[in-house]
Amino acid sequence: MAPDWAPSFEAVPRAGFLPDLMWPHDMATGRNLVVDRLADPEAWQRHADSDDPIVTQWDDGRHDGREPGKAFSSSSSMPSLVFAMLSDLDVRPGQRVLEIGSGTGWNAALLAHRLGAANVVTVEVDGTVAAQAQESLARFGLPVEVVHADGFLGCTKKAPYDRIIATCGLREIPFAWVEQSNPGGVILVPWGTYYGPGEATARLVVADDRRSATGPFTRPVAFMRMRSQRFVWPRHDAYVAAGAMDAAETSTTPVTEAELCGTGGTGAFDPVTFALGLRVPDVAHLADRKRDGKRAVWFYGLSDMSWAVVVFRDDDRTEATAATEAKVYQSGPRRLWEEVEAAYRWWVERGRPGFERFGLTVDRDGAHPWLDTPNELVRAMSPGSGAA
Repeated sequence: MAPDWAPSFEAVPRAGFLPDLMWPHDMATGRNLVVDRLADPEAWQRHADSDDPIVTQWDDGRHDGREPGKAFSSSSSMPSLVFAMLSDLDVRPGQRVLEIGSGTGWNAALLAHRLGAANVVTVEVDGTVAAQAQESLARFGLPVEVVHADGFLGCTKKAPYDRIIATCGLREIPFAWVEQSNPGGVILVPWGTYYGPGEATARLVVADDRRSATGPFTRPVAFMRMRSQRFVWPRHDAYVAAGAMDAAETSTTPVTEAELCGTGGTGAFDPVTFALGLRVPDVAHLADRKRDGKRAVWFYGLSDMSWAVVVFRDDDRTEATAATEAKVYQSGPRRLWEEVEAAYRWWVERGRPGFERFGLTVDRDGAHPWLDTPNELVRAMSPGSGAA
């Protein structure tokens, strides 16, 4: 924890912003526990003081009961991540901050303790969550303005802002946030691509002319997606109808399962999957579970109905069959596997860079990832448009 945030941490404990019934996420098992302060106050306090994320709402509030719901829709982040992001935000006395995603209100309270409640505005899309956050902030004597609205639009009420921080994951960063910032202001946002779930926080500094904001990625993160940007997975049978495999173009590839999937395999943040998502736009990919020594990794084009699949087998790379390559099937206007394979080669040739070598520029045309410097775009720019 950054030393300058220690007084705020002591004055505004996370426990003061958590509900009696909550669902801590066990990082070791990937499961959510049920903890009720009325039934077991000691366990509740232990989890409240832990460095684990805690789910505070399921299914956009439609969930009822003690057991976990289907999909978590609001939470309290790991304290270590909260303070890391606040450190990246680098607030100064007198600055005005806009927070996107109020959640429990704890993050806004920490900012208000440092800067004064009048200098903090927080936006929350869920009316119930917004009301609970406002109530908790008032209880601590921190009357931060909680605006019930879609944070994608920002908040013009107290603009321009010196700092904007998002506590939800985005795939598209609205230019409105740049327009509502002061020159030299900082926008800190968890951002990723549709290729996979991996995200990293982009720390963007707003240009003097406010026509763009640019900066590096600072750390891998995992956040609930902004509700307006939740991803609806393509229907497999809409892409790959009966008989489509037989009619698809076939080939082989020397790329191995380990090279393509990295250490994450089934979706955890991994440098290769993050880099491939930056390089190959408008593609989602999904690795099937391994069955009988075989795994299929699927790719779905989001701009058309192109698809591809590469099928890895455990016996493809035995010493006796070292020359055997994985089978590839693809169909549609885009040659998706060729794009992915070329992106993998690009990543290898540049020294297998991790998130720390990448950055992002946001302008009216969208978000443009870069490697090492803003001049080295990961994807080529088309004249008069965003990344090609």
